[in-house]
Amino acid sequence: MNLVDSHNRTINYLRLAVTDRCNLRCFYCMPENGIKFLNKKEILSYEEMIRLMEILRPMGIDKLRITGGEPFVRKDLMSFLKTVKNRFDLRSFSITSNATLLHNYMEELPQLFDSMNISLDSLNADRFLDITRRNDFKQVWDNINALIETGIKVKINAVVMNDKNIEDILPFVAWTKNKNVEVRFIEEMPFNGSREKEQISNWDYTKILEHISSEFPEIEKLETGPSSTSLLYQVKGFTGKFGIIPAFSRTFCGTCNRIRITAKGQLRTCLYSANGTDLLKPLRAGKSFETMQQIVRHAVSNKEANGFEAAEKRLDQGAIYESMTTIGG
Repeated sequence: MNLVDSHNRTINYLRLAVTDRCNLRCFYCMPENGIKFLNKKEILSYEEMIRLMEILRPMGIDKLRITGGEPFVRKDLMSFLKTVKNRFDLRSFSITSNATLLHNYMEELPQLFDSMNISLDSLNADRFLDITRRNDFKQVWDNINALIETGIKVKINAVVMNDKNIEDILPFVAWTKNKNVEVRFIEEMPFNGSREKEQISNWDYTKILEHISSEFPEIEKLETGPSSTSLLYQVKGFTGKFGIIPAFSRTFCGTCNRIRITAKGQLRTCLYSANGTDLLKPLRAGKSFETMQQIVRHAVSNKEANGFEAAEKRLDQGAIYESMTTIGG
């Protein structure tokens, strides 16, 4: 029996974080000195992740995205990914990465994934360094272009931020002229473990689109799926596409089909939720598949109507916004 929440939304998409660690220090994701990362015993083992998939797949979860942190910093990741690919009949299997380490696996990636999401907030090396606090732009850029050449579907995620990368918006769109790539501009969210709502960028999805339209007036709106988080567009005659994700405006919440499991085994039904449901403890206690499925169904039955409702609960509880690397991107 499929997972359906109390708002009659079918939940079929899992974002599974395999680690909370990352080799970049993007200012909008975590403080400059980093965060206190989990130790090995505190995070899900690969075997436990497989067991969770065995529990969730019969419940209708057929779309899986691997996230982090940066997934490729975890040892033996490729072996785990191949096991997932071979064992589970998934409608969609994808991963989100910062592309710093992809050169080590370039030949294998197209055989594993339907698509790959790459986090890249600037096309300029100096701005990349300012945002990520790491000097890895050339490696990332080379890896992204090599990945596109493999023919795999590549989506670039760029968080739009005041005084950081506004000048990159138009070059990103221009990049899609001859490259079969989808660049997605994301409204900034308050998930770096320290910043407050008032510091978030005022570049919402309407302002981003107006800015792009001023330079590229011949824009066509494209069709997307009913649960898509992205508004998708294409400049007339261009090879690639661009999208805008209203992550802070949260206009897509009404058709949400997603749940998250963090690296420490916490089930999150909304990105903006302050709390989740612990799956690690009952899993390690040897609870049956049926009991684990009941725990999941109960959590999903309490899924918030939208991100605003979840944020209000968070505010009432006085909870801070954690780092995105803790939640799972």
